[in-house]
Amino acid sequence: MAINQLKVPGKVFSGNDSYLKLNDIIAAEAVKAVILITDKGIEGAGITAPVLELLDAAGVNTQIFYHVQAEPTYNDVTQLVNEIGDAAADYIVAVGGGSVLDVAKLVSVLKGASYSIENLLETPGIAKKQVKAVLIPTTCGTGSEATCNAIVGVPEKGIKIGIVNDELIPDVAILDAGFVKKLPQKHLAAAAVDALCHCVECYTSNKANAFSDLFAAEGAKLIFHNIREAYADAANLDARAQLLIGSFYGGVAITSSGTTAVHALSYPLGGEFHIPHGVANAILFEKVMRVNKPDITNELAALCDAAYPQQAALSAEEKAEFIIEEIADIVKKLEIPADLSGFGVQLKDLDFLVEAGSGVRRLLDNNKRALTKEEITDIYLSVLNEQTGGEENE
Repeated sequence: MAINQLKVPGKVFSGNDSYLKLNDIIAAEAVKAVILITDKGIEGAGITAPVLELLDAAGVNTQIFYHVQAEPTYNDVTQLVNEIGDAAADYIVAVGGGSVLDVAKLVSVLKGASYSIENLLETPGIAKKQVKAVLIPTTCGTGSEATCNAIVGVPEKGIKIGIVNDELIPDVAILDAGFVKKLPQKHLAAAAVDALCHCVECYTSNKANAFSDLFAAEGAKLIFHNIREAYADAANLDARAQLLIGSFYGGVAITSSGTTAVHALSYPLGGEFHIPHGVANAILFEKVMRVNKPDITNELAALCDAAYPQQAALSAEEKAEFIIEEIADIVKKLEIPADLSGFGVQLKDLDFLVEAGSGVRRLLDNNKRALTKEEITDIYLSVLNEQTGGEENE
């Protein structure tokens, strides 16, 4: 019998004003100094204000760093670690989206360490927690507050790389819907589809198991039933809260299972063409699932049973198709691009995409269908069609 494991943050709080639980941590652990990591957009929108006020009221010395870039490279992380230097810190508190949370996790294992992020790109297993971390997501999607992964760009290779180590799992995750209240529609859309990708990919992964299936299925159910409402009505905070929990469940599933070909093939799109991670995944999501379908029909059918029990009378084939159609409808309703038109990706880039995507073995080996290079080529062509069709007619 296979040995499976489930890895989650040491403490998880959710609900309205759950960020106030920071007071308990400060009191229990005599926290005197905090490094707060965020970005200029979050800071400018006033989203960090409640946390800063709480820390100030508790007498905690807080230094704030808000220079995190969207889709950060490993060089950006090195720059931030150098900027932080030997600043005192009993805890790192991160308030932001996936980029901020990933960077904060990396800082938690790099601050004061004898190794560098370049070393972690080659040998991620050497990472050791240097400073405890509290993560407060401001998007309903990345699941970074739960995972042992941190994604960084490697510009010289035109790709993103996932640094994976259990030491990256945060010590505390706080899922407070108040922090996603101001999330713009387009950011909610991309992040929430990314979260749905996590759930569906983990459920259909070669590494799927009873633990990951539990969280992936429940996460998918929450996202399928709330994503359209959360996008259509910005005032529907309950729907956003459900997405936040669904996203967290997807992150937990990743730690026990793992994503597959959607994420693998999206990495070159983000690394070379700087397409936002959630958007790249959304563009590929339906296409990859259709290619995978012959090998994951039973898994998609089981996911349909979990999320849409009212479809019980359908055959397994019909249930699988129902899930794929739901994915396509969500991407359409959330007004996310369905292809790569407008992102500067051209037919001449196809060979690079295929080679780079094919090289992401960590994720492709999780894919139940052993994708051939021809199939990977067809997937990329399917999202290049509109643009390449124009080129061919010129």
